[in-house]
Amino acid sequence: MDYIKINKDKLRASGLRPTKQRVAICKILFNRKETFHFTISQLKKIAEKNIKKKISLATLYNTVHAFEKEGYLKAISLKGNKTFFDTNTKNHHHFYDQDMSQLIDIEDKNISVSNLPKTPSGKKIKSVEVLVKIEDSN
Repeated sequence: MDYIKINKDKLRASGLRPTKQRVAICKILFNRKETFHFTISQLKKIAEKNIKKKISLATLYNTVHAFEKEGYLKAISLKGNKTFFDTNTKNHHHFYDQDMSQLIDIEDKNISVSNLPKTPSGKKIKSVEVLVKIEDSN
């Protein structure tokens, strides 16, 4: 599979030029088998380690938000100002490990939601996603 072409196509579809830094970001995000949950600061550390040079926060923010807008990433906001991004854009649920500051996927088949509130007039439920916060039991 030609990941470089696929990544360049994702960048172009998101309205971004496929620079070396952005292609490296794509490789980190999309050339993996497992789901990847990350914050911008975590991505910055990984990207700089992989490309062995500084990468601007503006490049990271612009790239990640363009991918989110295009539907390649999903944003998950926590604690008011902390946002994780998820490479799995399907509706699914998460544990949030507060001690490790880490998101962990929960299998959809393990969650059952009932008695949802009535939606406001003219609105319909688009999706329901459960976030279960966990911490050490000590």
